[in-house]
Parts: sequence; C-alpha cells; structure tokens
Amino acid sequence: MDANQHSRANPFGMDEACRNCPALCETRTQVVHGYGDVGADFLFVGERPSSESDDAGVPFVAPDADEGAASGGVRRILERLGLCDMTSPRADPELVDVYLTNLTRCRDPDRRPTEEEVRNCEPYLEAEIRMINPEIIVPVGERALEEIAVEYTRTPAEELDLEEAHGERIRGRGFELVPMIAPDDQTDAQTQAWVEAFAELLATDYRQTKGRQGR
Repeated sequence: MDANQHSRANPFGMDEACRNCPALCETRTQVVHGYGDVGADFLFVGERPSSESDDAGVPFVAPDADEGAASGGVRRILERLGLCDMTSPRADPELVDVYLTNLTRCRDPDRRPTEEEVRNCEPYLEAEIRMINPEIIVPVGERALEEIAVEYTRTPAEELDLEEAHGERIRGRGFELVPMIAPDDQTDAQTQAWVEAFAELLATDYRQTKGRQGR
C-alpha cells in the first residue's frame, strides 16, 4: 500500500467500495477513509463519520459552516493551534502535520458501530498507524480511547477515565496518546484546557517519544 500525497483524501488508496459490513453498506453515502498528511506527527481518531463527513468523504467535517469560514469541533481546535488553515474549504481542509481518521469508515444514522464493525475496520486503522508512524495519537471520544488504549498502550482501558485523561499525555508503544472529549460534549473550559495542553506539547521536544518502545 503506497501513499499518494497528491491527494489528502484517502492517500493510501484504501478500498472505497468496501463491503465488509453489509448493514452499513445500506446506510452510508460513501466510505470515509482517512484524510491529511501521510507524514503527520499528529493522528486524530474518532469513532465514526459524522453525517457531514458521510456526505463529504472527509473525517471530522463540522456541521453548519460556510465554505471558507471557521468551523466547529476538531477543525476549529486545529485552527486555533495553527494546524489547519482557517480559510480552506471545510470539506478540503489544509492541514499541517495532521491526519484525521475514524475507528469505522461507514455510518448508520441511527446507531453507533457494533463491536464487529469496529473489528472489521481495524485493519484500515492499523495500516494508517503503521504507515504514518505518528508521534502523538489523539483519541477523540470514549470509544476511540478505549479501543486505542487496548491495542497500543500498556494501560488497562478500565483505568482510563476520559474526563481525567482529557489533554493528558499517556505513554503508548512508541508514541503518546493525548485523549480528547468529543467536541460536542466539551464545555468551553474543557476546550480551552485541551488547546492549552496541546499548545504546551507543541512547544516541547515531543518527537523524543518515537522509538522508545517497539510497537
């Protein structure tokens, strides 16, 4: 699997006609694979595509934003940190050192993904992590933190409380996790706390985490 950085959308050429989850094939608009910089230091992982992402084919597209305007959610946080050009289209954001993806690539509008559906999509996420080799993984929301903690840290998932871990640095296998409460569930204070914590991380030699432990 080769990277194609001519495109930020699905740069690894993953299967856009995937039918591993028959029920989701009936409810999705399209398969939403990862988007962004294939050499990114920062990998953001959500649970599933939003309805806007299902329409646009890009993870973490925020609702009700005009083209070229500052949008909400993860996009707005990245803009505040200087990791996304705020003038870029919301369905084609210009990211800096960032890659966006989800545990699952298809959406049912009425329910969250099943465990089987998460398992079916796991090879896609594993391939992205292997190919990108990020310094920092940002699990966005409880489900993403649980899944990534189980696979990529030595910290038992039951010991991780998302509210307590929000913005904290957790040692992973060759990288660190910096969990984030899903933006729709954040208070203004929690958003500010996460932005400040990540800005402090950006000011450190965070790249020293890579290579400390084999994955």
